[in-house]
Amino acid sequence: MAEVEWRKLRAEQLREMAKRDAVVILPLGAIEQHGPHLPVEVDAQLGEQVALRTARLMAAKGLPVLVLPMLWAGVSEHHMSFGGTITLDLPTYSAVIEGIVKSVVRHGFRRMVLLNGHGGNENALRCITDELTPKYRIPIVEFTYWYAAAEAIENILETQKGLQHACEAETSMMMAVRPELVAEARIPLAKSNRTPDVADVVGGGVYRWRTIGAMSASGVVGNPEAASAAKGVRLFDAVSAVLADKLGNPELWSLPWDSETLS
Repeated sequence: MAEVEWRKLRAEQLREMAKRDAVVILPLGAIEQHGPHLPVEVDAQLGEQVALRTARLMAAKGLPVLVLPMLWAGVSEHHMSFGGTITLDLPTYSAVIEGIVKSVVRHGFRRMVLLNGHGGNENALRCITDELTPKYRIPIVEFTYWYAAAEAIENILETQKGLQHACEAETSMMMAVRPELVAEARIPLAKSNRTPDVADVVGGGVYRWRTIGAMSASGVVGNPEAASAAKGVRLFDAVSAVLADKLGNPELWSLPWDSETLS
């Protein structure tokens, strides 16, 4: 199978991949607290794993694809009260991503994916995508992996409808890839007082910024007690299959995005 990791290839190999119109995936994560039982690398670890597994499925079908190194620092101010978290402000985060995209485009690549693995990055990445697409004149696909593969995830989880934070899903996935970093004896500590969500109070469609500490005394949202390594393997397999199908669909990339380019 062709190598998909950008950092493992030589410059001339990358030039050849540009000629093949390879899809370039930039995984985006965070370094932040993940409750009493998980390490701070969860979002960076899982996001990169999802990106690599997705790319390898695409490559196995003969599709040219590359995965850049994980951008591990994200927008995580809402986790700072627990310690261990590294956060960037929005201008810095935007500037770093633009620098990466600009470099990729200058090397001749014309298809870019921002694959997000941290909820705090979502608002920023949508705005960044809206700004950089017309600026650099390439289609940029942006998504958070647990929303792009929501149905597949819901079909596997037993106590949650979707992926949350240090929860049944994330704990299972970490058990599958880095079990030595999961402090299973501390999982019961995730049970703590929770405050209502905004939607629980006034219904959906209303947004307020809140810290995780204001929502959950343990820093966990969800139920890690239902986690297992086997479930984590199933989640990785299902998510990567869904994403590979979506990113490998030629209609995704041929879909017009700029009325000025239409004849």
